Formats: sequence, C-alpha cells, structure tokens
Amino acid sequence: MLERQGKWLLQLRDDVAGIVYPGTWALFGGHLEPGETAMEAVQRELLEEINWTSTQLEPWFVQSSPQRVAHFFRGSLGVPLTELTLLEGQDMVLASLAELRSGEVLSPKNAEIRPFAPSLQWAVTELLKQ
Repeated sequence: MLERQGKWLLQLRDDVAGIVYPGTWALFGGHLEPGETAMEAVQRELLEEINWTSTQLEPWFVQSSPQRVAHFFRGSLGVPLTELTLLEGQDMVLASLAELRSGEVLSPKNAEIRPFAPSLQWAVTELLKQ
C-alpha cells in the first residue's frame, strides 16, 4: 500500500473474464515467481505494472485464505501520480481515507464508481486499526 500526501495508490483491475476480481479497485501487486521472495515479487510487480519501484517498502501483514497467501507491504510513493506509467489495469488513483472508508472509488477514466476487491478491503481494515 503506497501512500502519498495522505492518499493511497489504487489500481482498477481490468474488466477481463478469468482474472481475480475483475473491474474492482485493488493494490498493485501480483504473484510470486518460483524461487522469488515476497519482497522481490512486489518490487517486480510494481515495475511491471506502473514502471516504478521503491527500496523503502516494509512488510506490513499477511492474509491467508484457502486460495492464497497474500503479503502486504507499505511505503511512500515518492513521485507524483503523473510520473507513473499505468502498464496493467484500466485506471489508477490516489484515494483519500474517506474514500477508503466508503469501500468504493470513482474511476476518472471510466467515470464510474467501482467497488473494492477483497484484498484491498483487508488492507483498508488494517489501515483503519492504526
């Protein structure tokens, strides 16, 4: 979960059948490649998805379900949104805490309000505990 000036970076997943939680807001990230650590995976995924990475990410929490184990990281987004290149997904935004509490966010590109993927909701729940 990347934070910039009190807002958090979200990815609107593609509306593609067969992907996990299509058309919902989520965090940038993905799966581990064989032999890869969770930290290596998040760095690779950020580079693949927004052409940016950070050496200042910190492990945050792990959420397990019967389908997967999700590793969450936190850090600062050290650049403005305009300096990121969206390479995966259909939109990205910096969402306020009020928007995160609501469970849905407006997509500027699609002019639609979209809900959160469960993984983003887990992160928001952890964030609100602090």
